[in-house]
Amino acid sequence: MIKAIVSGAAGRMGGRIIHLMEEAAGITLAGACEQPDHAAVGKDVGELVGLPPKGLQVAGSLAEVLGQGEVVIEFTHPEPSLHHLREVAAAGKAMVLGTTGFSPAQVAEIHALGARTRLVFAPNMSVGVNLMFKVVADVARVLSVGYDVEIVEAHHRLKKDAPSGTALKLAQVVAHALERDLEKVGVYARRGIIGERRQEEIGIQTVRAGDIVGEHTVLFGGIGERLEIVHRAHSRDNFARGALRAAQWVVAQPPACYDMQDVLGLK
Repeated sequence: MIKAIVSGAAGRMGGRIIHLMEEAAGITLAGACEQPDHAAVGKDVGELVGLPPKGLQVAGSLAEVLGQGEVVIEFTHPEPSLHHLREVAAAGKAMVLGTTGFSPAQVAEIHALGARTRLVFAPNMSVGVNLMFKVVADVARVLSVGYDVEIVEAHHRLKKDAPSGTALKLAQVVAHALERDLEKVGVYARRGIIGERRQEEIGIQTVRAGDIVGEHTVLFGGIGERLEIVHRAHSRDNFARGALRAAQWVVAQPPACYDMQDVLGLK
C-alpha cells in the first residue's frame, strides 16, 4: 500500500484527491498539510473535505508529515510548491506536482530537483488532455503549411494564472512540431489595428468566467476548412484520478523528472 501525503488539503483539488483516494486501490492517505496560517490546520482531514472523521489532523507544514509517506501530491501555488519540492528532494521521497504558474527560472529549478528525486511534473494530469497533447502534435505536423493555429482556453473566475499551464503546454507542443520558437511566434492578446496575421503565429487566448472547470480548444484554420480539437473537463475528478495514477506509478521509478506522457506510456 502506497502512503501518500496531500499538500493543499483544503483546496479544491486537494479535497477531490482525498475523496477519490478513499475509492482507489493500492494507495492511502498518510498525511495532509496546509500553510501554517490556514484555518484548516489542526482540523480532522476527513471532516474538512466532507468525509467521516479519519483521525488525521491537517499539519501546518509539509515537514511535520513528510516522514509518514512515500509520495507527496501537490496542487497549490508556485512558491510553496517549489519549497516543498526542495524538502521532498532532500528527503529522497517522490512527488506529483500539478501546480501551474511557475516562472522560467522556477521551472528550471524544478527540473534540476526532479533529476535528484522521483517527480511527475505536469500542467494537467487528465488522461484525455495528455492524449490531446500527442494528437495535436501529429496534426500540427500534417497541417504544417497553409493552416493557422489558435489555442483558446477557458477556466473559472478564481484561477490566478493565465494562460493556463495546459494552454502553454499545447502551444509548446505545436511549436515543437512546427519547428518554431514559441517565444518569437506566440501571440497572447489582440486589440486595435493589428495588421494581417503572420503565418507563423501561434495564438493563445484566455477566457475567465463563472465556474468553468477547464476547456481547451486547438484550432487549425485553413482556407475553406478548419479542424478543432477540444477537451472539456466536466469536473476536477479526472485531474485527481490522473494524479493518483501518477503517484502510484512514480514511487517505483528511478530518480528523474517525468511527465504524464511517461506515466501513460505515450512516449
